[in-house]
Amino acid sequence: MLLTYHIHEVSPYINWIYFFHAWGFQPRFAGISQIHGCDGCRASWLAAFPEEERAKAAEAMQLYKEAHRMLDGLDREFRVRSVFRLCRAQADGDDLLLDGIRLPLLRQQTVRKEGEPYLCLSDFVRPLSAGIPDTVGAFASSVDIAMEQMYAHDPYQHLLVQTLADRLAEAATEKMHEYVHKEAWGYAPREDLPLADLLLEKFQGIRPAVGYPSLPDQSVNFLLDQLLDMKQIGITLTDNGAMHPHASVCGLMFAHPAARYFSVGRIGEDQFQDYARRRGIPAEQLRKFLAANLN
Repeated sequence: MLLTYHIHEVSPYINWIYFFHAWGFQPRFAGISQIHGCDGCRASWLAAFPEEERAKAAEAMQLYKEAHRMLDGLDREFRVRSVFRLCRAQADGDDLLLDGIRLPLLRQQTVRKEGEPYLCLSDFVRPLSAGIPDTVGAFASSVDIAMEQMYAHDPYQHLLVQTLADRLAEAATEKMHEYVHKEAWGYAPREDLPLADLLLEKFQGIRPAVGYPSLPDQSVNFLLDQLLDMKQIGITLTDNGAMHPHASVCGLMFAHPAARYFSVGRIGEDQFQDYARRRGIPAEQLRKFLAANLN
């Protein structure tokens, strides 16, 4: 299903902590996004900082103001798009079967606490042996590519529009996922979370994106593209599986109440060779995608 959003529809879903992080601000400075915009509230927010941090807080306040001014301008010209597919799914060991496409996954080989399970995303899906199909969602979101190319001759404005584009792609994903788990998939129809809790991912299920710790292999993008036909929202893939526009995100959606995020972390050569075999990709070709995970 294809969804097209106006920027003013998704901007309330922006997680400003990550926006400010991209500019080198610590999370506490993102608090400017939580206050009323009147002069009195802004002054009170500023006064709450220690004197030595007020200049930095004022800088964050100005950046937030300029970001909103830019969002208002972008809203007149651009849209943000998401596409998702709810797939008939079954787990076959450490693989997922999604509408006939086999998606091999990686399992943890180290855990943080003794007695914890060694997790794989396939653990949150009914096994093939159960004979009962499950559901897993696949998704992708992106901005118009022209948005990323704006202000090429103004380094500050160019960086501002790029960081906003990244946040808008993530915000569209958040809004799309809310619609999926409450209506389209409907596994949590009565879930009524405040927006702040939604951004803290307190909803049922998980939404790991490609490149995140539980789904670290960027070449998975090629498999998701087979499911989603991402070019319909303007996403193309490089030979290395990178998405273009850069302000794009794709991944999977799981509904299981026990599903949680985890990090695959380091894997041994034995699992890597098994994974390459399951992916049907020569090990040396696949190694570049998992360099950070290999011992």
